[in-house]
Amino acid sequence: MSSTTQSAPSTNRSASGVLTGTPVVPGVVLGPVVRPAGAVQLPAETFEELPESARAEEKARFTAAAETVAGRLAERAAAATGMTAEVLSATAGLARDRGLLGAVEQRIAAGVPATVATVQAAQQFVDVFTSLGGVMAERVTDVRDVRDRVVAELTGQGEPGVPAPEVPSVLLADDLAPADTAGLDPARIVGLATRLGGTTSHTAIIARQLNLPLVVAVEGLDAVPAGATVLLDADEGTVTVDPDPEAAAGQLEAARRAAAALAGYTGPATTRDGVPVPVLANVQDGEGTRLAVAAHAEGVGLFRTELAFLGRAAEPTVEEQARGYAAVFEAAAGRRVVLRTLDAGSDKPLEFATPPEEANPALGVRGLRVARRDPGLLDRQLDAVAEAARRTGASPWVMAPMVATVGEAADFAARVRARGLVPGVMVEVPSAALLADRVLQHVDFLSIGTNDLSQYALAADRLSADLADLTDPWQPALLTLVEAAAAAGRRAGKPVGVCGEAAADPLLACVLVGLGVTSLSCAAPAVAGVGARLATVDLAACQEAAAAALAADDPRVGRAAARAVLVRG
Repeated sequence: MSSTTQSAPSTNRSASGVLTGTPVVPGVVLGPVVRPAGAVQLPAETFEELPESARAEEKARFTAAAETVAGRLAERAAAATGMTAEVLSATAGLARDRGLLGAVEQRIAAGVPATVATVQAAQQFVDVFTSLGGVMAERVTDVRDVRDRVVAELTGQGEPGVPAPEVPSVLLADDLAPADTAGLDPARIVGLATRLGGTTSHTAIIARQLNLPLVVAVEGLDAVPAGATVLLDADEGTVTVDPDPEAAAGQLEAARRAAAALAGYTGPATTRDGVPVPVLANVQDGEGTRLAVAAHAEGVGLFRTELAFLGRAAEPTVEEQARGYAAVFEAAAGRRVVLRTLDAGSDKPLEFATPPEEANPALGVRGLRVARRDPGLLDRQLDAVAEAARRTGASPWVMAPMVATVGEAADFAARVRARGLVPGVMVEVPSAALLADRVLQHVDFLSIGTNDLSQYALAADRLSADLADLTDPWQPALLTLVEAAAAAGRRAGKPVGVCGEAAADPLLACVLVGLGVTSLSCAAPAVAGVGARLATVDLAACQEAAAAALAADDPRVGRAAARAVLVRG
C-alpha cells in the first residue's frame, strides 16, 4: 500500500459536498465508502542484534515469507489477463528479485532481524528508484507493497490490501499499489477515487481493464468517513458526499440507460453519418485477444510483445517468440493486428538488453534504442514475427516504439519490409509528430502513444501525482501534436491511429476523430463505450468539438467545451 500521508482540507469541496478530480474511467455509481485495510505495522528502527546462532534460521524464515508473497501474487497473475497479469507478475518477480533478497539477507547475516532488514533494504531500493526519477517512480510503490506484504507475513499480520465489503461499495484512498488495484473484485468495489495518481499510471490502466469507474487527483477525500454514501461520477470527475437521493437516482438511471446501449454494441464502429472508425484493442497474449474479439474489437491496435521477454535472464529464442505471436494472430482470426516491437528499458528493464543503470531511464535506452546496443535483438524478433505470420497466414502491421528521427524510421522500415511485413512507427516523441510528413515517406502508418507523448511534450513524469494535470490527455499541446500527425497522414493518404489511454475515453475519442485520427485502440472493456459514443455524433460535430478543445487554454475547460458540442450532437 502506498503512502498514507494526510492531505490538508480540500479547497475543491463546495458547500454542496462535491469534490472534484480528473476523470479516468467513465461510469456513475452510488455506494457506501470503504477504505483500504489499515497500514501494516512496520518494526521500530531500533532492534536487538540477533545472535549468530539464530541468523541462519532467521534467513530461512525471511526466504519462506518472501516466497509465500511471491507465490500468492503469481497465482493471481496466472488467473488474470492483459496488464493486470503483467503487473501482478512484475510484483511477484520483485518479491523474488535477487538484488532485493540479497540486500535483506546481507543485513540478516549481520544480525539485523528479518523485519527490520526488509524495511531497510526496501528503503535502499526506494531511494535508488526515486533518484532515477521518470517512470521508475512506479517501482517505488511496488517495492513498498512487497515490503508490507513480507513484513505482514513475517509478523502474522493480515495481508495488506483492500477489504471485501458485503455490499457494493466505493473505495476512497490516497493511492493504491498496482497489485492492490489488480486484485479488486468489481462486484464488491464498484468505483474508485484517489487523492493521488495520474491518468496514465499503471493503476489507472488496470482500472480501465477492469472497467472500474475511476477519478484521480481528488482533494479532500480524507474528510469523507468510511460508511458515508457517495455518488461517484467518473464521467464528470466528481465525488458527491451524501448526495440528494432524487438527484442521485436520476443520474444512476441515465447511467443505466447508457449501459444498456453499450450492451447492444456489436460493431463495427462508425460515426452517426457513417464514417468508419475502427475501434481496436490493446492486448499482450492470445487469451487477451480472444477476450477482445468477444468484446467486439475490430482487431488489435497494440500488441505488446514484452511478455515474451520479461522476467528472463536470457533472450527468448525465435521459436519461443513465434509461438506467442502466432497465438495472437490466430485469436484475431483475420482481423488487423498491429504489433509493437520490444519496448524494453525505463520501467521495463531487461538483464540481457538494457543498461544496468541510467541517470534518466525515461530519456535513455528504451524502445527502438535498444537496437542500437544489439541490432540482432530486433532482427531476431522480426524473424519471429515473420515466421508466425507465415504459419498463420496473417499480415501483421509492425511498429517501433520511441522513434525520434526520420533515419530511425527509414532503417526500421527497411528491416520490416525485407521480411514482407507492413512497417509503421509509434509517435511518442514530439519530434516524430513534428516530422510526421517525412517519417511517412518511409512507413505505411503511424500510431500515436498518448501516454508517453504527453509526458515528453509537457516535460512531466506521467506517474507523478503532483503533475497529473500536466499529463492530462486533454492538454491542448498534446492535442496539437495529435492533429499535426493526423494531418500528415491525411496528406500522405496513410492511416494514423491512437493506442494510448486517451483512446479509451469515449468523449475524447470523438475529439481524436475530429482531429483526423483514423482508428482507436483501447483496453477491451472500453471498446463498446467508445464505439457506442461515436455512433451518436456526426464527423462534423467531432471536428467542432476538436476545435473547441484545441482553443482552450486548460484541459478542464477543453473537456467541458467539447462536451457541450457533443451533447448537442
